[in-house]
Amino acid sequence: MSPLSPQIKLAIVDDHQIVIDGLKALLRGHPQFEVVVECNHPEQMELILATQPVDILLTDIMMPIMDGAQLAKLVKEQFPHIKILALSMSGQGELVSKMIDESDIAGYVLKNIGKQELIGAIEKIATGGVYFSDVVLDEMLQYSERKIRNAETHLTTREIEIIRLIEEEKNNKQIADSLFISERTVETHRKNIFRKTKTSSLIGLIKYAYENKIIVKK
Repeated sequence: MSPLSPQIKLAIVDDHQIVIDGLKALLRGHPQFEVVVECNHPEQMELILATQPVDILLTDIMMPIMDGAQLAKLVKEQFPHIKILALSMSGQGELVSKMIDESDIAGYVLKNIGKQELIGAIEKIATGGVYFSDVVLDEMLQYSERKIRNAETHLTTREIEIIRLIEEEKNNKQIADSLFISERTVETHRKNIFRKTKTSSLIGLIKYAYENKIIVKK
């Protein structure tokens, strides 16, 4: 960027001030960037952005009261000219895909990236490009593959409920009581589940459910 180019005005929101301070330290010495807004409370950003011009919003994902996905959606609706770069500790392919669909985010990076990658990401986004960390791209690919597999499997909502109850070590009678259906119906569902998932044991079924995010580890 040439010395005559206008500065890229940044807003940073994270509920941990130490993260904001770290990002500002990484950007120090790069006059093309100007942090004009820093905030620990995402629910306040709508009012701040209404009075302070910003080119790019850097937002954390996991925050209380309003998370990064909710904030990104609000900003895109109220301030569509602002480009959004999400920062997180993990890739979360499903969340990234949702934010692309709902908020048209321009990038998603992990908080463990180095200075040069951060600067490169912001500069690319500022010129109309997009930037996603390699780990995030891998997570998105895996999520897309899981969606395809699940679509091909055609598990019903009821079958997914039963898989989750099986993972909780519920027997047929307990599952039947929980769902207000007969034990015979539960057994029919179990046979269909094994057939559709191409598994033949409870361990195999639970492994399939974890791998395809039907069950999320707590």
